[in-house]
Amino acid sequence: MTRLIAALSRPVSIQSLVAVRVLFGAILLWDWWRYVVQNRIFRYYVEPELWFPYFGLDWLTPLPEPYIYWVWHLVGLSAFLVMIGAFYRVAIWVFIAAFGYFFLLDRAQYLNHNYLVLLYAALLAVSPAHLAFSVDAWLWPAWRRRVIAAWSVVAIKAQTEVVLVFAGLVKITDDWLRGEPLGIWLRGQAGDWPFGWLFQYDAVILAGAWATVALHLIGAPLLLWHRTRLAVFLVYCCFHMANAQFFNIGIFPWLTIAVTTIFFVPDWPQRALRWALRWFEPLPPMPAPVAAGAGVAPLGRAVLVFLALWFAVQVYLPVRQAFFPTLVGWSGDGHRFSWRMRIYDRDADGTFRVLGGDGSVTVVDPYDWLTRRQATAMLSRADMIHDFAAMLEAAWREAGHGDVAVHADITMSLNGRPHVPFIDPTVDLTAVSYNWLGTDDWVLPPAHRVAEGRLPDWLPPLPLQKPPFAGG
Repeated sequence: MTRLIAALSRPVSIQSLVAVRVLFGAILLWDWWRYVVQNRIFRYYVEPELWFPYFGLDWLTPLPEPYIYWVWHLVGLSAFLVMIGAFYRVAIWVFIAAFGYFFLLDRAQYLNHNYLVLLYAALLAVSPAHLAFSVDAWLWPAWRRRVIAAWSVVAIKAQTEVVLVFAGLVKITDDWLRGEPLGIWLRGQAGDWPFGWLFQYDAVILAGAWATVALHLIGAPLLLWHRTRLAVFLVYCCFHMANAQFFNIGIFPWLTIAVTTIFFVPDWPQRALRWALRWFEPLPPMPAPVAAGAGVAPLGRAVLVFLALWFAVQVYLPVRQAFFPTLVGWSGDGHRFSWRMRIYDRDADGTFRVLGGDGSVTVVDPYDWLTRRQATAMLSRADMIHDFAAMLEAAWREAGHGDVAVHADITMSLNGRPHVPFIDPTVDLTAVSYNWLGTDDWVLPPAHRVAEGRLPDWLPPLPLQKPPFAGG
């Protein structure tokens, strides 16, 4: 423990952390502007009449117009202040509160990259990223630091490794290693690219699927080794830019590229600038670093405990799916917060039946009650289906119809397979609960093997459910 604290307390240049702060703020400022010009706040949070809050957050609802726009503008203002390092401690926590508010309003709007934004923002909030190259350092010169304790840099590295490694691990599935749904997505865009004809070959699709897994599982650890770091970083840049072209995944590629620069030597911005300037004029020798330990506070045990708990949670959330006997791609058990990004193609459709005590039956089309974005997400998520049934029950009760039963007639296709029943249509969803820590009998298993479609039939079929977890 003493050696660990000493290693995390060693002084390093603040420059790489500052670079992450500036790039993080700039990317989020751009994201704020995208939402403004595309009117997403209205479409996501004003237009809907119903929402799917997270567990225990039913009290959190969208503010009415125009106040909800004011909160979103607060996101943009705080991102700008973080970028320039002005009133940093207040700005970063205001950003977390405002951005987190929108993140928690509706599960239908869940995005992995928005979750990642909050994780990086929290780590930046406890780091001294504003003590150099910032408005704060200009206003309060006594705060200026050229070196900081290494733990701030190590924490961001560790968080990035968690994301990248698990993004590879979760892709070791029957379908992904067959080349699906990557083949579905890329073949659908074949006519949009000069080289799109390559996507018609199974070997190209399989190579892309397997290379993605290898990049994350092998490439991510190699970012920690100085001899391979630059090469792997450049490969990641190509990978993320390709994703940005092929898929609509927002700021995720750019955010990941920006934060991955933390793996370079802590004073890489100064080294890169000197390398560029030396082509124009001779430069004096690199200035000597500040004496070891000068002005650097050692890592406190409170911060060490915080980091230990933080990364314990970060590791648990992706691996918790191992405790469910179901297939996460089908049931959704353990899907959120687990870095399962662009790994499934789920297409669900269906209606709900509201059965009154007088024998009446009303068929409800969810697209009449929800926005298209909400309905599409809800129909493939068992927890949201259960919530929507409760919403229908409450609406019928409020209309004076008393106690009703709600059944769901929903089918779903996983990765290009034929549609099969997803929810047991005989179960009254208002009479059962949703099990957050286990499986639900009213979620039917995938009732098909896979020889249909474009999936190569020489590969083994998809099992109906996972083998029992060895741990219990």
